[in-house]
Amino acid sequence: MRRALELARSVWGATHPNPMVGALIVEEGRIVAEGATAPDGGPHAERLALLARGKAPRPDATMYLTLEPCSTEGRTGACTEAIIASGIKRVVVGATDPNPAHAGRGFDVLRAAGIEVVTGVLETECNDLNLVFNHWITAEQPLLAAKAAVTLDGKIASRSGDSRWITNERSRADVHRWRRLFPGIAVGAMTVLRDNPRLTARVDGTEWCPWRFVFDGLLRTVVDQNLPRVYTDEFHERTIVVTTAHGGLGYVRKLQDLGVKVWVMNSATQRVAFADFRQKCATERISGVYFEGGAQLISELVRARQLDYLFVYRAPLLFADDKARSIFSGLRPERLDQAVRLADIRHEAFGDDELMRGRVVYPEKMMVDETVFNVR
Repeated sequence: MRRALELARSVWGATHPNPMVGALIVEEGRIVAEGATAPDGGPHAERLALLARGKAPRPDATMYLTLEPCSTEGRTGACTEAIIASGIKRVVVGATDPNPAHAGRGFDVLRAAGIEVVTGVLETECNDLNLVFNHWITAEQPLLAAKAAVTLDGKIASRSGDSRWITNERSRADVHRWRRLFPGIAVGAMTVLRDNPRLTARVDGTEWCPWRFVFDGLLRTVVDQNLPRVYTDEFHERTIVVTTAHGGLGYVRKLQDLGVKVWVMNSATQRVAFADFRQKCATERISGVYFEGGAQLISELVRARQLDYLFVYRAPLLFADDKARSIFSGLRPERLDQAVRLADIRHEAFGDDELMRGRVVYPEKMMVDETVFNVR
């Protein structure tokens, strides 16, 4: 199963909106064929493993899968039918299909055909592999995640604004790996003006560009003649500016003339409602967005209870300065039960840095700007 996970990770971020799945066939204790999910519209991992075998598996063959095989026809045919037709008599699976309409059905189909099915092997790792897909298929909405790189006391920059680099090179490389997983990456206008980022994923010497969202309610990033690189580089058609009518139609046309996409969201203020942004992403079938800053944008996500998942890279540095810049602000919890928490937590070390990541869980009553908002 660990090898099947490696196979699934080999297609990291390349299978949206489908999950990453690894499959292999074992005969007499030896791996004889392997497969990983092809890009959208292509064969699933199970079919590719069977194709790689090139002939009927031996009677004692076992197939290992990171995810329950699909039992519906779709565009590529039901994988359960392919397994049954192959003659394999034992299947070992990591995770159950997260789709409530299908969960367990594939297992039932295989067992009804006389196939032994073993489930739950490395289940946590197999589930964790498809964070974006699992949320998309169960919530029918994109996964909105955020990343923060902080000191031990939760600061993202010194009082002078110095922040390069709080975390080490290995942590920053891992950020690019997560960028490659998410279909979209998002930043605020001030991050674009201050850092002029490229917002691409650079992994193993290759560069890939997700949808690049710039939240700019007043279109401040379009005012100067020297435009940010996300509007002019070779990937500019992958940039989407999320704004409001308060930004001015002239600037909207300027961006559109450059080939940059613009989403003008209805808002009484200059701020975009994240719930509206989430729904727009769902309509456009963008299944996940990775927010990288700035602090104000991410804090607004939390205050709006719209952040689903959080990555925090922590470096062994201590500022101990109340004027240093914090990543989060705007909440006023008076008790521990009013704090935002993480669940399903995963830890990883990158040299001296540590990563904690998990699903965001909001309190029933959250103090925001001294006002209690009850969950309805």
